[in-house]
Amino acid sequence: MEKIISTDGTPIAYQRSGSGPPLVLVHGTLGTYGRWAPILPALAEQFTVYAIDRRGRGESGDSPDYAIEREYEDVAAVVDAIGGEVNLLGHSFGALCSLEAALRTLHLRALIVYEPPAAQTSDGIIDRLQSILDTGDREGTLLTFLREVVRMPPHELEYYKTLPAFPARVAAAHTLPRELHAVQEYHVEPDRFQHLDVPTLLLLGGDSPSFFRQNIEAWHAALPNSRIVVLPGQQHIAMDTAPDLFASEVKAFLSGLG
Repeated sequence: MEKIISTDGTPIAYQRSGSGPPLVLVHGTLGTYGRWAPILPALAEQFTVYAIDRRGRGESGDSPDYAIEREYEDVAAVVDAIGGEVNLLGHSFGALCSLEAALRTLHLRALIVYEPPAAQTSDGIIDRLQSILDTGDREGTLLTFLREVVRMPPHELEYYKTLPAFPARVAAAHTLPRELHAVQEYHVEPDRFQHLDVPTLLLLGGDSPSFFRQNIEAWHAALPNSRIVVLPGQQHIAMDTAPDLFASEVKAFLSGLG
């Protein structure tokens, strides 16, 4: 793992692989750089991939006072450290961080975001997750989040539990409340993005809950150079459930930019 120092002095780690134009990957809630393993070989054939460990997990550091703005700065700091024209791909919470990072760097060539989160959680869910976490039941915290917030269907949840990265996601369950608080307080402000002319691909699972579609459409309206691509038959983890499809859409979009 390599590291850069973010704006507030926190070390942010990333794993570099492959060769070609730079592509930064930003994982979602509970992930580490390893969550990209199913598609990393395909992407590394065409790009130099920089897979980040977001702050508070993996080999990255953390700070005692969490604010989501520091996450935006972390992603922008990695992009700026690479320099030149950088492609940026974010999933879920990492997609939101990537969208905001795009306003904080001048080095983006293209932006890809897959189902950024929206403030739609049920009343009391954050307190309930914290209560479960306080009992020491990290797996229960994670599974409650996946069922009630992500609304992952039972068959996909069972598959998710078999993934090699599942133990690392359980270990990161303590970061759930702070990230959900941040999402609850976040609202898309189109005026802030009206001049962001970076080519942007908005990925959406064809079978994802309606709130993901509504949020993607809000981002599409806010971003002047964006388009939506629907992944047929998929929900929130197409990197795992349809890695070939996911990687092909990413590569097709970036290759088509010339």
